[in-house]
Amino acid sequence: MNTIVINNYSKLKPSLFFLPLLLLVAIVVFLYSQHSLDADKYVQVQKDWFFFINHHLGQFPGILYNVTQLGDALIILSFLSIFIVYAPKMWEALISASLVSTVFSNSLKNIFGVPRPAVVFDNTSFIIVGNTAVGHASLPSGHSITVFTTLTVLLFALMPGKWSHKMVWVFSVIIIGLMIAFTRVGVGAHYPLDVTIGSIVGYISGLIGIFISRKFRIWAWIGNKKYYPIIILLLLVCCILLISKIMDENLVIYYLALISLFVALYKIIYAVVKK
Repeated sequence: MNTIVINNYSKLKPSLFFLPLLLLVAIVVFLYSQHSLDADKYVQVQKDWFFFINHHLGQFPGILYNVTQLGDALIILSFLSIFIVYAPKMWEALISASLVSTVFSNSLKNIFGVPRPAVVFDNTSFIIVGNTAVGHASLPSGHSITVFTTLTVLLFALMPGKWSHKMVWVFSVIIIGLMIAFTRVGVGAHYPLDVTIGSIVGYISGLIGIFISRKFRIWAWIGNKKYYPIIILLLLVCCILLISKIMDENLVIYYLALISLFVALYKIIYAVVKK
């Protein structure tokens, strides 16, 4: 599988950045045409969209709250931990992409300083699931960035060969990504454009991570069994963090993530013992 991932990554061209950058420009042009480039008007121009999406998605709070946890890097990356064994090249890209996405997320949030919905609107006028998100860090959605950063790395890593299969794969990943991202509107934490822009930034971050992994061998040690004890230790730390989350909030998604980590640990420990 690692060979497939390497081959798929080697085929990618810088032109893949064109579409997401074009989409970002289109959003800026739209906001400019609506005189909504400042924070207050940015919020007001999508007020109706926010209430509409929040109302309809908020009817399923249990599902919503579980799915939105996939925007947590610990959770979504736990589900991909098995690929440390079978496709370490994917994890090289994931680590670089995650670091890039963190820089983008923190920097852009500080630059824009857009207030959260709970800061702007009466909290009884819309649905809030889980803890109330406050502050002025709404744009872009960090959860959406994390989701699309991860899914972009996965998307190109496992890209099928046949054109028809490619279309189905790309469409499926994008739809799944958007469904996860828009749960942030459903729980009352973000506006629609927050998650849209976050998704695009996440896609860009994922691509950058892939190109970094292709050019530099910074994380090449991940595929070396000599370093598996370090990886085992890191996964055990992740297990402890997940158990802590389970103790705080007994969510199904946490159990599934923990099971994924246990499977990865078993495979890695087996490889070490077998060696």
